[in-house]
Amino acid sequence: MYLLILVCVIALSLILIVLGLPGLWIMVATAVTYNMIVKGDPIGWVSIVAVTVLAFIAELLEFSLTGKYARKYGGSRRAGWGAIIGSMVGAMVGFPVPIVGPVIGAFVGAFLGALIAEVTRGSSAGDATRVAKGALIGRVVSTGLKIGIGFTIGIWIFIAAAK
Repeated sequence: MYLLILVCVIALSLILIVLGLPGLWIMVATAVTYNMIVKGDPIGWVSIVAVTVLAFIAELLEFSLTGKYARKYGGSRRAGWGAIIGSMVGAMVGFPVPIVGPVIGAFVGAFLGALIAEVTRGSSAGDATRVAKGALIGRVVSTGLKIGIGFTIGIWIFIAAAK
């Protein structure tokens, strides 16, 4: 019964990751709770620490790659920070599309944040647009990596619990 609930929470958490919500941390919290409720330390604290480290790495990648790609496409540090901040604001504000609004908002926010940062720095419209495209690519790549790490964490937790 507990294993079925664990599987359902992991599946829902993966959906939350896709939507830009804290699904990784819900997975980690669920693993800790499962470990405390089910007798015999089923998941193991080594696995819980490992998936926590993976979740932390995924979060770092999500924020750093957006700015890194903006700089890779010729942007300044300011554009990198603009992309990161724009991405966070965009995810919070969302976009007027049901369910996937926060994801679209994060993508649009990364683009606009880098674009505004570069334009206010004095870059030409073409250069600023190129940098903003880089920020958008970085956000898409980082979201894909975060989803992949989420699948890894989910599978790890399930295998550890099913032993």
